[in-house]
Amino acid sequence: MSSSSATAEQSTEGTGIGSLPREIWILVIGSFIVAVGMGIVAPALPTFATSFDVGVTAASFVISAFALMRLAFAPVSGRLVSFFGERSIYVWGITIVGLSTAACAFAGSYWQLLVFRALGGTGSTMFTVSAVALLVRLSPPHLRGRASGVWATSFLLGNVSGPIIGGLMVGYSLRLPFVTYGIALFAAAFIGWLMLRRSTLAAPQTDTDAAQVMTVRQALRHRTYRAALLSNFSNGWAVFGVRIALVPLFVVEVLRSSQSMAGVALSVFAVGNAAVLLVSGRIADQRGRKPLVLVGLAVSGAATASLGFTGSVPWFLAASLIAGMGAGILNPAQNAAVADIIGAKGKGGPVLASFQMSADFGAILGPLIAGVLADAISYQAAFAVTGFTAVLGLLAWAGAPETRPAVEPAAQPVGEAA
Repeated sequence: MSSSSATAEQSTEGTGIGSLPREIWILVIGSFIVAVGMGIVAPALPTFATSFDVGVTAASFVISAFALMRLAFAPVSGRLVSFFGERSIYVWGITIVGLSTAACAFAGSYWQLLVFRALGGTGSTMFTVSAVALLVRLSPPHLRGRASGVWATSFLLGNVSGPIIGGLMVGYSLRLPFVTYGIALFAAAFIGWLMLRRSTLAAPQTDTDAAQVMTVRQALRHRTYRAALLSNFSNGWAVFGVRIALVPLFVVEVLRSSQSMAGVALSVFAVGNAAVLLVSGRIADQRGRKPLVLVGLAVSGAATASLGFTGSVPWFLAASLIAGMGAGILNPAQNAAVADIIGAKGKGGPVLASFQMSADFGAILGPLIAGVLADAISYQAAFAVTGFTAVLGLLAWAGAPETRPAVEPAAQPVGEAA
């Protein structure tokens, strides 16, 4: 057992916080702050883009550009995490997104907004890969689903309040949400630096641990990892792409409601997500990852497809709530399965980066294809195609093996290969 793994086990004793290391709760705080700011920007971003006299497709590309930079920079982020350690890249990643977001508030044209928003994608992938790598390394194997659920819940709780605040802010100024998000990110970076700088548990791993690095090629030998790539692709398409790009426009243009209601719709999705994350994480630890993934994909796919066929705000909110619950059922189990494959003693920066890239790839294609479908055909077609992407994940996971550890936690299994 590596020294860092041993420390992780020791840190779980006596914390009094559900046997999770204290450092995970620091990540939870940072995730919440980041999510509040992201939620504040979400209702404003598409409308701010269209204020420069561009159409739905161009406005959607602002969302895709952020994901495109995340996708392009993800391999670099994986290597940076392996070289400098998760802690440093975590702080620098949040700081970069804060700078780029604050710059968006001062954009004078569509192209400036596009460039500033895209640059934030580099820092975003640094933050995400490093935070998930810390979760994998610090979480006890038998609590990986719960750790993932707690971390994701903090993010979603931030998203519950963020869009409502952002919806109110756009009534005063479309630029105010970007300034607020930038300030929130600077606060999150400072808290992460302050609370993790003296942590021996979160310190970079030693040279002895370097032998445990898992390559992407090794991970791809696991059918479950390949299935996770496809389900994460669908999740990125629907949740991080189409939901942010089309929901505000659909609420305003089709349902003839207000921008503040667009913020409410985004928050309702987050409420559904947050309501089931902790429960689904516990069940994934007790019953297995695969059943939760299959249920989550089916629920989120069907509910997302139905969004475009709702004719009133109450029905749209109901479908958004169910779609959020489906995503909440999916994510902890899916993330825990990837952590099982890497193992607590493994350094999986490149593997985690590739996993994140699959979501980013979906977040790039989703708004673009859905935006074109909305312009050329209808919003119904856009949401139906988005929901159908979940079928890809369902087919892949149907034949994937279970990865939940079937032995004592200390054994730290690494999953089952195809």
